[in-house]
Amino acid sequence: MSKLSVKEQSGCRKLLKLLPLDDLFALKDTVTNRLIAVESTEEAIEAIITYSQDAEELLKRKKISKCEKSTVVTDEVGDGLSDLPALGKQFCQWFYCLLNSQNPSQGHPAQDWGPQHFWEDVRLQLLLCSGEQRVDEFNGAELVSKRLRALAGEERLLFCPNLEGYGLKCISSAHGLVIVAVAGTIHRDNACLGIFEQVFGLIRSPMDNNRWKIKYVYIKVEAQSAITDRQLPLITYDSKELLRLCK
Repeated sequence: MSKLSVKEQSGCRKLLKLLPLDDLFALKDTVTNRLIAVESTEEAIEAIITYSQDAEELLKRKKISKCEKSTVVTDEVGDGLSDLPALGKQFCQWFYCLLNSQNPSQGHPAQDWGPQHFWEDVRLQLLLCSGEQRVDEFNGAELVSKRLRALAGEERLLFCPNLEGYGLKCISSAHGLVIVAVAGTIHRDNACLGIFEQVFGLIRSPMDNNRWKIKYVYIKVEAQSAITDRQLPLITYDSKELLRLCK
C-alpha cells in the first residue's frame, strides 16, 4: 500500500505522465526492483506510486529530475497566491514543456495535452503582427486546445519563454483570477521567427481537485521582420492592460 497521501499521489501521477515511456518504465523497474511486470502506462504509474516510500524519495529520482518536478503546479505549491512569481514560473515551465512536446521535431513522445487543462468556456485570442495585424479568436476548451496544439504540432513552432526579469509578470485579482504574462522567442528548426507575449488567466476549479485551469489565453506574435525598437522579449503590458485582456 502506498505511503503517499491522496494529494501527493495525485500530484505524482500528473508528474509521471510527463515522462517519456522509456523513462517511465525504467523508473518502474528501479522503484520495484523489477519485481512487478506491467503492460501499460497506467499500471507503471500505479506500481511506482505503490512502491515509493514517500513523495520526497520519488521526487529525488533521476528520471523525475529530468522532467522538472517543479512543474506539478496544481498540487505542490499551496494556494499559489502567497508567491505569485513562483507560481507563474512553475506554470510556464509546465505549459511550455507540454506544448513544445507536441512538436514532432523534438523527437520525444507527445505529452498529455488536451482540453482537460482548460475551462469549458476558455477564450483564446491570437494576434499576429507581420507588417499588418491579424486577430483570430477561439472559444471553448476543445477548440482552444486544438488551436494551441496546432501551433507546435502542425506549424512546428517551438516556444522559448524568458522566465527571468522583465520577461515574466504575475498579478492577481480580488476574485481569485491569477494572470501570468510571459514573453519569449519563437523558433522553427534552427530559425528564430520572432518574439511573443502570452497572457494566461488562471482560476482554480473546485470540481477538479481545486486545480488551476486556464480560463483566458492571449498571444501576441511579432514576426522577426516587424521588430524594430526592441530585441529582447519583454512584457510590454501594465497591470491594468493585463486585467483588461482577461475580461
